Amino acid sequence: MESIVHRTVEVNGIKMHVAEKGEGPVVLFLHGFPELWYSWRHQILYLSSLGYRAVAPDLRGYGDSDAPAPITAYTCFHLLGDIVALIDSLGVDKVFLVAHDWGAILGWYLCLFRPDRVKAYVCLSVPFRPFLGRNPQQKTVDIFRALYGEDYYICRFQEPGKMEAELGRVDTAYLMKNILTTRHSGPPIFPKGEYGTGFNPHTPDTLPSWLTQQDLDYFVTKFNKSGFSGGLNYYRNLNLNWELTAAWTGVGIENVPVKFITGSVDLVYNSPGMKEYIHNGGFKKDVASLEEVVVQEGVGHFNNQEAAHDVANHIHDFINKF
Repeated sequence: MESIVHRTVEVNGIKMHVAEKGEGPVVLFLHGFPELWYSWRHQILYLSSLGYRAVAPDLRGYGDSDAPAPITAYTCFHLLGDIVALIDSLGVDKVFLVAHDWGAILGWYLCLFRPDRVKAYVCLSVPFRPFLGRNPQQKTVDIFRALYGEDYYICRFQEPGKMEAELGRVDTAYLMKNILTTRHSGPPIFPKGEYGTGFNPHTPDTLPSWLTQQDLDYFVTKFNKSGFSGGLNYYRNLNLNWELTAAWTGVGIENVPVKFITGSVDLVYNSPGMKEYIHNGGFKKDVASLEEVVVQEGVGHFNNQEAAHDVANHIHDFINKF
């Protein structure tokens, strides 16, 4: 990874760490929870070799980027402001956008609020709903609570300090391995007062072939330094985001070409009603410019790492059309 250039840029009142490589049209990568720019290491090298400028930040609250203390400093508009400022700093009007998990949610917000900055969007794992398909009668966290109960991970993440304390009692290496290697298709449930088996009741003793010890060590080092509060604060603003985006109720994506990629054993894809939404017309209704849906057989939630080369090929095949 020595050939990847690292720098810090001032965006929207914070310092943001950015990794990049290559020259040409910009491909902007946005990571999810609990990840870093490093999650895109394979795609950065691949696309930069094909004539693209691959750019991947540590998002606000992660890695070597600033992590403001107030919980309310992590609303969708703060995060979107960071991304737009980053695009401005790159000296381009538009980017090819590629995003996963929470990054995917931010990608949808960018396409919704600033479609003028996106040439095309490759979205991994998280479709437009349930986070942006705003229900005017029920707040986002309340929807998850009704579906899965108080011990559902998103509901548990709402407790400032308590969740950090529970995560702090778990070895960071185990925590990262538990989350990144999950094949569990059911909702992640945390027993009250403990992390338990977290996201993965069947954490393997050995790492899978796509996640080396060096990879795991990188994540562990960074999260040991930063903690998890920044990433957890994204979840703690779900209801506030619901309030702030009231004016966009019923508005979808129309003007940005979209390709969606997920794994067949992704926990989001296997959530109740999600397959029906993706394949039976609901997704296309919300995202009129959706061009393609790809389901990678046997692949889990972190498909950008688990099926890195396949994802990179899918990205290139799509953005090469524009």
